[in-house]
Amino acid sequence: MINQLHSSLHSITFILVASLGVAGFSHAEKADRDKPIILVAEKVSVNDVKQIYDLKGQVLLIKGSIIVTGEDGHIQVDPEGYEFIDVEGTPDTTASFRQRREGPADEFMQGLATQVVYNGKTEVLTLTGDAKLKRLLNMEMLDQLRGWKIEYDDVKQYYRVTPPKDAKPDDLPLARAILSPRRKATLEK
Repeated sequence: MINQLHSSLHSITFILVASLGVAGFSHAEKADRDKPIILVAEKVSVNDVKQIYDLKGQVLLIKGSIIVTGEDGHIQVDPEGYEFIDVEGTPDTTASFRQRREGPADEFMQGLATQVVYNGKTEVLTLTGDAKLKRLLNMEMLDQLRGWKIEYDDVKQYYRVTPPKDAKPDDLPLARAILSPRRKATLEK
């Protein structure tokens, strides 16, 4: 049976999807959209005409409740004012992402990975390379995911954990998730 599972996983892409579609469930902090971007780094290069910002060394990006850290970063702002953020860590340090969620005062999404990509328009967070993502309420972990690549879509309310394209069945487990019961998490709010 296990060998059949390994064979099946080898022939198809392994995807773990945890649906979060609960009425009244909170989303990312909407006030973040109208906040200025604060950039701190050893070196910042600004192309104001193209709305492109490159950051090198000890990157810290703050936009409202969003905090992104890493070693190298690239930010592009589209004509509508939405940011596309791409921050990478180093072999010694990871990149990180943290955002307060709309609703309960102390609910956050928090992630670590080699690369953090956040699309402000679609509200999709992608963590790649030894990725970890947690949903916290009052510093209590509600959900925890771990894998090579994690996508979190705040609008559609889902997580997706995928292995590298060259993953082998012997590498299992490729993804891991601990998810709190939605009824309990919703009632505690």
